[in-house]
Amino acid sequence: MSNKHHLSFTYLSQEDLLDAGCFDIRMVMDIAEKAMLEFERHHVIFPEKIVQIFNQATQERINCLPATLLDEKVCGVKWVSVFPMNPIQHDQQNLSAIFILSEIETGFPICVMEGTLASNMRVAAMGGLAAKYLARQDSEVIGFIGAGEQAKMHLIAMKAVCPSLKQCRVAAHVVKHEEQFITELSRLFPEMEFVSTNTSLQKAMEDADILVTATSAQAPLLKAAWVKPGTFYSHIGGWEDEFEVALQADKIVCDDWETVTHRTQTLSRMYQEGLINASNIHADLHELVSGKKPGRESQTERIYFNAVGLAYIDVAIAMAMFNRANEKQKGKKLDLQQSMLFEHLGLESKVKL
Repeated sequence: MSNKHHLSFTYLSQEDLLDAGCFDIRMVMDIAEKAMLEFERHHVIFPEKIVQIFNQATQERINCLPATLLDEKVCGVKWVSVFPMNPIQHDQQNLSAIFILSEIETGFPICVMEGTLASNMRVAAMGGLAAKYLARQDSEVIGFIGAGEQAKMHLIAMKAVCPSLKQCRVAAHVVKHEEQFITELSRLFPEMEFVSTNTSLQKAMEDADILVTATSAQAPLLKAAWVKPGTFYSHIGGWEDEFEVALQADKIVCDDWETVTHRTQTLSRMYQEGLINASNIHADLHELVSGKKPGRESQTERIYFNAVGLAYIDVAIAMAMFNRANEKQKGKKLDLQQSMLFEHLGLESKVKL
């Protein structure tokens, strides 16, 4: 006879997610757009994240990001660590994450899943969606400062929305990382020309149609003089560019301006120093998705996009991945409890008094 107090959840490893076909950037961008429309309709609970920074200089931190999707009746949280020195000190990735999803009828957890895939795809999806509305559709050259996971994911998203891209230039802290980027991404896009810049940031950025900074450095690496008219710039990290890059932009778009004001991005620093305010922001990305505001309006506009990360989109992506994995029967069912605490037989032998 089944015990009605037996609780279980699905555990999904990164390999389970890959086997289920969840490395699908178009699915993730579609889910992100739908989530932004739900946010506009006030069908999302979106609290501020909790940040614990252990090293102010390197920004080593662990963040807790909760959100609830009321229509889907799911509450989720992303527990994500960012340790920028990992690649150099430990030859390990700098980001790792885990998600917990709970249904909100009884409040029980339904899934625990590896979250690095979803988290990295969300960052790329937001950059890709911004490019869909803000990049020139005849863009041919994309340049990267940074060659890590976020840069690699961004190329996948950008190529999905800008199939006209023909050349990818990459500048990293060391040439080895540029070469690794090219080795890994050229397998996915054999028709593209890849250029290692021998760590030259200027060579990667100058004359590029789409510019992406994906680095943990806290310094103005991108120079305004390298940003030609008609470009789209996707800013991923914290402080990666000269203030003048934003000041010369014809449009500034954020994933969420209000959230940006509380963070440590370039725009956040400019806001805190009184150099920009809400009147300088053209739109939040959801306003472009819903059509409330226009995207690119001329071939010569310089457009600056800044995303800081929105937990409700992470949760929406995680839920979509969970549903796809369920359809493909991937993952493991694990017990949370066999019965309620005081229903356990022989409990008297397990209580320490």
